[in-house]
Amino acid sequence: MSTASAYLTIRGIDVDVIYKDIKNLHIGVYPPLGRVRVAAPLTLDDDRVRLAVIQRLPWIKKQREQLRSAVRQSEREMVSGESHYVWGVRHRLKVIERPGRAHAELDGDRLLLYVPEGTSVDSRRDVLQRWQREQLRRRIPGLIAQWEETIGRQVPRWSIRRMKTKWGSCNRETGHIWFNLELAKKHPDCLEYVVVHEMTHLLERNHGERFTKLMDRHLPDWRARRDQLNDAPLADEDWTQ
Repeated sequence: MSTASAYLTIRGIDVDVIYKDIKNLHIGVYPPLGRVRVAAPLTLDDDRVRLAVIQRLPWIKKQREQLRSAVRQSEREMVSGESHYVWGVRHRLKVIERPGRAHAELDGDRLLLYVPEGTSVDSRRDVLQRWQREQLRRRIPGLIAQWEETIGRQVPRWSIRRMKTKWGSCNRETGHIWFNLELAKKHPDCLEYVVVHEMTHLLERNHGERFTKLMDRHLPDWRARRDQLNDAPLADEDWTQ
């Protein structure tokens, strides 16, 4: 079957478009972040696909909100026995209540969380998120330095924050890049993909043909990394006993 692909941004929503030898256009919204994928007939062009997506925006936004609600409902309780991902690897959480500084650390396949007795769930989560930020702070500078030389653009400032619908974002005027805190849970290849993606936006604003060619040149397997990132669970899941 003959196919082609495009990567569009429509009303602030990133859309993967696959052109196939089919009769009708199909729109899907997929977990964990509400990724939008369109299967479109080869007879349609980008403009007609864009119009079709705009017409379905209310439905798309509803589906994305339902996915985000599902993620919120599955938020961890921060108790021993839960599973938490670190760089794409699943670890069992062990909460250790003792006096002293609250902190987290890895011990083999366990993620140890040291907190004072009586620490609330929200405070335990804050401790873990501070540790996750530190993991990202250790890896991001080296990746940026590596890709500044390859891409030819400097990143004067970068930050980490929690984001509901994006793995990263950038300001082309200031060169400031933001990274989603959730990336600390994903495989390191996914973090590198986001670094390259956002730095490529410093060269090209839209997800058009030039953007795709730049990504192909800099990171030939970027599509596989993107799919790995988007197909991985956003929220941690319970262990299957």
